[in-house]
Amino acid sequence: MATVVLLGKLADLAGAPSLALPLPLMAELGWEGLKAALPPALAEAIEDPRVRVAVNGALLANKAKLQANAGDEIALLPPVSGG
Repeated sequence: MATVVLLGKLADLAGAPSLALPLPLMAELGWEGLKAALPPALAEAIEDPRVRVAVNGALLANKAKLQANAGDEIALLPPVSGG
């Protein structure tokens, strides 16, 4: 299982601040697999180039290079708004 933490408008789209994604023990979750596992509106929203991704607290320079395993925490960070 991997935990997806959602912040801001992404949590609003999902209707929850986090989601649990089942993963087989030896399976790795990549960017395309993550999008496929999410509700369609959320999967579309994370395509925004301003959305950042962190795995276990480490921000990824390129979200398409996501490699998460069972037990990992994936945080999806929307662009910051406000003044």
